[in-house]
Amino acid sequence: MAYDETGTDGVAVLAAHGLTADQVAERVAAGKTNDVPDRASRSIRDIVRANVFTRINAILGILFAIVLATGSIIDGMFGLLIIANSGIGIIQEIRAKRTLDELAIVSQTKPVVRRNGSAVAMAPREVVLDDLIELGSGDQIVVDGVVVEASALDIDESLLTGEADPVHKAVGDPVLSGSFVAAGSGCYRATKVGSDAYAAKLAEEASKFTLVHSELRSGIDTILKFITYLMIPAGLLIIYNQLFSSGQALRPALNGMVAALVPMVPEGLVLMTSIAFAVGVVRLGRRQCLVQELPAIEGLARVDVVCADKTGTLTENGMRLSELRCAVAEDVGPAGAALAALAADDPRPNASVLAIKEAFPDDPGWGDATAEAPFSSAKKWSGQSYGSHGNWVLGAPDVLLDPGSVMAREAERAGASGLRVLLLGSGDVPVDHPAAPGVVTPRALVILEQRVRPDARGTLEYFAGQNVTVKVISGDNAVSVGAVAGSLGLPGGNRPVDARTLPSEPEALADALEESTTFGRVRPDQKREMVAALQSRGHTVAMTGDGVNDVLALKDADIGVSMGSGSPATRAVAQIVLLDNKFATLPYVVGEGRRVIGNIERVSNLFLTKTVYSVLLAFLIGLTGALSQIFDFEPVPYPFLPRHVTIAAWFTIGIPAFILSLAPNNERARSGFVPRVMRLAVPSGVIIGVTTFISYLLVYAGPEQTQAQKVQAGTSALITLIMIALWVLAVVARPYVWWKLVLIFGSVAAYLVLFALPFTRTFFELDPTNVAATTSALTCGLVGVVLVELAWWVTGRLHGEHRRPFAPPADLPGRR
Repeated sequence: MAYDETGTDGVAVLAAHGLTADQVAERVAAGKTNDVPDRASRSIRDIVRANVFTRINAILGILFAIVLATGSIIDGMFGLLIIANSGIGIIQEIRAKRTLDELAIVSQTKPVVRRNGSAVAMAPREVVLDDLIELGSGDQIVVDGVVVEASALDIDESLLTGEADPVHKAVGDPVLSGSFVAAGSGCYRATKVGSDAYAAKLAEEASKFTLVHSELRSGIDTILKFITYLMIPAGLLIIYNQLFSSGQALRPALNGMVAALVPMVPEGLVLMTSIAFAVGVVRLGRRQCLVQELPAIEGLARVDVVCADKTGTLTENGMRLSELRCAVAEDVGPAGAALAALAADDPRPNASVLAIKEAFPDDPGWGDATAEAPFSSAKKWSGQSYGSHGNWVLGAPDVLLDPGSVMAREAERAGASGLRVLLLGSGDVPVDHPAAPGVVTPRALVILEQRVRPDARGTLEYFAGQNVTVKVISGDNAVSVGAVAGSLGLPGGNRPVDARTLPSEPEALADALEESTTFGRVRPDQKREMVAALQSRGHTVAMTGDGVNDVLALKDADIGVSMGSGSPATRAVAQIVLLDNKFATLPYVVGEGRRVIGNIERVSNLFLTKTVYSVLLAFLIGLTGALSQIFDFEPVPYPFLPRHVTIAAWFTIGIPAFILSLAPNNERARSGFVPRVMRLAVPSGVIIGVTTFISYLLVYAGPEQTQAQKVQAGTSALITLIMIALWVLAVVARPYVWWKLVLIFGSVAAYLVLFALPFTRTFFELDPTNVAATTSALTCGLVGVVLVELAWWVTGRLHGEHRRPFAPPADLPGRR
């Protein structure tokens, strides 16, 4: 079709040829380019700023400045945490950014643009104003424009308007970026590019690199805000006690205040969370898995239902013509010619048509089609009319034929063995007629072989072992889908359900989905309804797909997973893209999500236990100062120096938390992160705070104590604290494997060295030589250990949390 239109600069734009190189250069020079970034990831400057200027760094920085003002540089060792928090966070996030950006380029939608008479696929940002962009089924529209060629072109604008029904487009009709081709083909001229395009800002916002908007992150933010509010009264109490009640000089008073406030800050919690997410992205990136939204790692770990398509997921995309079974022997010649013509005239052939084209490569020379009807998932057939050569349709036998006919029964028998069966038929009306396909005369069954993916069975077995239900939802014949699912051992796979018989009421549909696992002849709108029905029953649903008919369901599912070879529209709406097109990669994504969530929960227990006992100890010390004014007794000063709380965290939290955050973890993710963490952290923190305070009181010799007695009292309190904190680490690390035991005993050994070596004892002001004081400290520590174990046992019984993690199979599918 020839089309002439004058462009914005007065240059004639020919639809047959597109812009010339000179015209493109003029538009680039004028800034009329699609200058939207390929991926709206944070710049390195933004990453540095976000990791340096944090609430935790601000708090630690102020406390560090106070300690430096007292002249005690050694007590300011905790200031190194600012550098560590920022440096490690920046390095890991930049690694993740680079991984995401590299994979995003691979997965990027590349529109086909006509220039100088040739059609070339290029990056969206290379499109300029007035470019002519070709369209085929599944293509996403990357800039706004006007249709200049149309062949049964239907555009799905549901991602923009929410309306599921495709909109028919004729020449001259506008198209908006962000929509995609549901059926047909055509070409459009770019009229708005860059930031002027309708969906440019939406696309930029949707593809941002982010570490927020997840239960895990929001839970941690809530905890941090609460801690910040707690620090204000605790700090005021400590200052009052140190300066006024205890009558200490300014320097030891400030050191005591800083020592009380520093451990309240869970300085490594946000860092460990960021590292765990970023490392997860890098690990998955190595498996050619693009995580377009980081919380998707967490979300997929919570999934309990995976809805999978058959073609391209359980079976390989490629097909091969197995047999052409004609209705009568005389139809062999005409049927072959018709198939060759249909395949030759399809501008965007799918896997089935490609297999037919390979088997019938010779165009019969029937000329251009007089009418055409592109394939759509709704009607399940496509066709071409060739005048005197007839009206030919190719599609689903159970849609085009009477179910009781001989050919229909034959097609069902072939499909029952897992083969893909299409009907070639001739119609009595042109394919673009309102009554099309009319009365269809069966001419041949086109039987295609689909190879089941070798790793499909292992993947299904993995999900079954993890209590994740797999639902096979396909547009193919139900019997054929059931044959494939049954051969893979999917429970209920040998009892497929034809989706045309499913109820439309949400409640009844949800009941049907709970009872069955395999569904065929599912329409695109039904896929969306099925996802909603499963979600209505409390399920977290992941939807996998690669075709246009999967877009709506992918968009509505909790997690959308697209194959890398899928349509551009499918990849655009999915949170996770499997660039290697392997369904077997999905278990690794689930496993990575479980590792992130489970490990962050473990380390959160450690950090928040420290926060709880630090706040409680500060309040107890402050309370003695307030009560001393009422009941006339000497107040008790804070037992620790800042250096003490620093070394207390080294081997009970810091190093163990880092190792635990990156360790293997197969526990199934559950909701309720904050209350579950607090159920262990609060009792443990209270026990540590109270027993440490009692241990200190038992050794404290009053305000007239010597410097040696003061050091011994602080050492005793520190021994009690470290003992119980190590036991909390032992509880959090359960169930034990060899490396966890090495971690725990290594931490114990490190503290024994610190307390045994003369140099470290002098450097950190430790003195465990007083036998009575050390014995008292060990006794309090043992009592605390018993109480922590008892609290863990009671809370676990009350909330049913003493469970064994779901163990993975001996080998994940596809592991090399």
